[in-house]
Amino acid sequence: MKHTLKITLLLILFFFIAQFVGLAIVSKYIHVEERVDPATSLPVKEVIAEDLPFNLERPQVEQSSSYIWIIAAILIGTVILLVLIKFKRVMLWKLWFFLAVFFTMAIAFSAFIPQKIAAMLSFALAVIKVYKPVPIVQNFTEIFIYGGLAAIFVPVINIFAAFMLLIIISIYDIIAVRQTKHMVTLAKFQAKTNVFAGLFMPYGQGKASAKEQGIIPGKDNGRIAVLGGGDIGFPLLFAGVVLKELMLESAFPLGFLKSLIIPVFATIALSYLLVKGEKDKFYPAMPYISAGCFLGYLTVFMIM
Repeated sequence: MKHTLKITLLLILFFFIAQFVGLAIVSKYIHVEERVDPATSLPVKEVIAEDLPFNLERPQVEQSSSYIWIIAAILIGTVILLVLIKFKRVMLWKLWFFLAVFFTMAIAFSAFIPQKIAAMLSFALAVIKVYKPVPIVQNFTEIFIYGGLAAIFVPVINIFAAFMLLIIISIYDIIAVRQTKHMVTLAKFQAKTNVFAGLFMPYGQGKASAKEQGIIPGKDNGRIAVLGGGDIGFPLLFAGVVLKELMLESAFPLGFLKSLIIPVFATIALSYLLVKGEKDKFYPAMPYISAGCFLGYLTVFMIM
């Protein structure tokens, strides 16, 4: 087992909670409308995206090719971050991370509370997360961040693009962890700067920061378990797109419950990796999680 039973269960629990909350957030930003098709004069259902708060705009891309733009953005972002690491521009990284955390949480919270309150709460949590990080705030904010991201991207992704995104990201994850190892470099840099995108569970009393605890394998003191943000965000995007498709077939409560099958299978896949994984080794999690998402979709398709 890669981690102790307690830490493993905590990672699994927080992962699933993030998926559940994320889907709840996505459901607030999409709805189904029925219109008459002028060509056939028959009623048809269509998923409509709600406007994002704070006058934010979604990318204007074709749904079937949206995965290309998302992958391109990830690669460009990775290159920029590696450049920041090379030239030790820590403050620029923290500013970039702060803005991303603030806006995604503000979108997520605005699904449930007034926008002004959401903005103030997001600002306060983003400041703590970036400048005074503690595990409880780190993991609490991770539950909402990816729901905010999903609210932005789910309306511009169709099921084909969702599948392609998981496939490409899984291949990229294998290369980035096992071949180029730049994903390991990014993880160590984030730990060093005390700014980490993802879950982290300290083995100690839970008071130390990521930097104080350390995430570098092979160190016995201050061990910490981590799960990268992409491992949370990408399966949520997939589940959100499935939810969007299900809303055309079923009433919301039933469609939402069916879409939860995706996170259940993704959680099982993650659990398998954590149980079978060896201590002090980095693993690409996305191939396992993507396989869980695909099996979950097959199950959903069989019961539709």
